[in-house]
Amino acid sequence: MLKTLLIVDDREDDVLLTKRAFQRAGSKCQIEVCQNGEQAIQYLAGQGNYRDRAAHPLPELILLDIKMPGIDGFQVLQWLRNQAFLKAIPVVMLTTSDEPKDVTRAYKAGANSYLVKPIDYEQLEKNLPLLLEYWLHINTAPSKMVPIFDSANNGF
Repeated sequence: MLKTLLIVDDREDDVLLTKRAFQRAGSKCQIEVCQNGEQAIQYLAGQGNYRDRAAHPLPELILLDIKMPGIDGFQVLQWLRNQAFLKAIPVVMLTTSDEPKDVTRAYKAGANSYLVKPIDYEQLEKNLPLLLEYWLHINTAPSKMVPIFDSANNGF
């Protein structure tokens, strides 16, 4: 069964470059794309066009841009971390912002990693397969079907 990667980014060219880097690396995962924060929340909640979980499975990893119109990446991350069945999904902020305040805010909101999109495509092509290898194949994640929040144990 293929693992699923969700890319949330409003820039079509960045999505295409990211997908191309994964394909060139021989990545064998299902890549889903949401073009904005509202779509990402609908996808993760299984609402609207995303009700069919066979066609739109929950991701094992989310690559999340920060700067998007409407609901931005920080808001998506905050929403995600408040959902008991979703909060353990690893989120990597993949963004152009290298502002220290954005890095700090992302980690405080629950990001698992923060990567600044390299200007050089060759560097992107080198880094993204390493990212996938770690998060999808080396890292051990909890089951998606087990809620992380447990009120009997003070929340965890």
